[in-house]
Amino acid sequence: MAQAYGHKRSRWFNTQFMTSCISTTLVLILLGTIVFFMLSAKNLSAFIKENLNVSVLVNDELKQADIDSLQAELTNSPYVKRLTFISKEQALEETSKDLGTDPTEFLGYNPFTPSFEINVNEPYANNDSLSKIVAELDLREEIVGVDYDKETLESVNDNIRKISAVLLVIACLFLYISFALINNTVRLTIFSKRFLINTMKLVGASWGFIRRPFLKNAFRLGILSGIAADTALLCGIHWMKAYEPGLNAIVTSDIIYVVMAVVMVCGLLITFLCTFASLSRYLKMNSNELYNI
Repeated sequence: MAQAYGHKRSRWFNTQFMTSCISTTLVLILLGTIVFFMLSAKNLSAFIKENLNVSVLVNDELKQADIDSLQAELTNSPYVKRLTFISKEQALEETSKDLGTDPTEFLGYNPFTPSFEINVNEPYANNDSLSKIVAELDLREEIVGVDYDKETLESVNDNIRKISAVLLVIACLFLYISFALINNTVRLTIFSKRFLINTMKLVGASWGFIRRPFLKNAFRLGILSGIAADTALLCGIHWMKAYEPGLNAIVTSDIIYVVMAVVMVCGLLITFLCTFASLSRYLKMNSNELYNI
């Protein structure tokens, strides 16, 4: 009978632990998802900014050696991410494909000039920095004009600022919700053991001795929940990248590592702190107070 009782108790404990583990895992998945979208949004903003083109029109009378020299100089500039040279023949060919007709047929000459298409590094992708770059390039004799879409760039930067602010608020909200949900899960577990805690106090057990098994259990809960949440998130991210290969440029391995680390640290830290706080509460109570909760 004693064995049967011990078996039932052990089974009940395992069921309770697994329930707590599943609840904590779901909360950590939610938290990890928010962190993932925040980091991805940062990379997405950099990706969009670095794919905005700045067109640098080159003097048509320049020799190829001078163009090559200018290209090498621009390539080494700190604001240049990528630089592509487009000859007047390439520009004519691309325009003819887009329009479906050859402009030289009715103009009698090629109206295009050689140009460089520059993708700037993300820190320079704002109107203040680009205005200085444009002013600097306009002073050069080899360059006859510099153009970029100011309205699109300003719109992109405004939208990114708004989205970042919204994501930050959502992240803080979900962090609070995650802490509250995990705290409730841990408190319910310890609440069911409050009389056991009181009995151990009555027989002279120290607070450290009473805390030890609960904190070990919290550590196990945090580790297992973190691993389960990381596994689920990793599977979801790999599925997204397989479904849409274009995400590989945005969802980098650095993002995945950071998300997994944040989930694991939060799982351990929150479960440990909640367990410690709940235990301290019940350790300070006497027998009468335990019955009046």
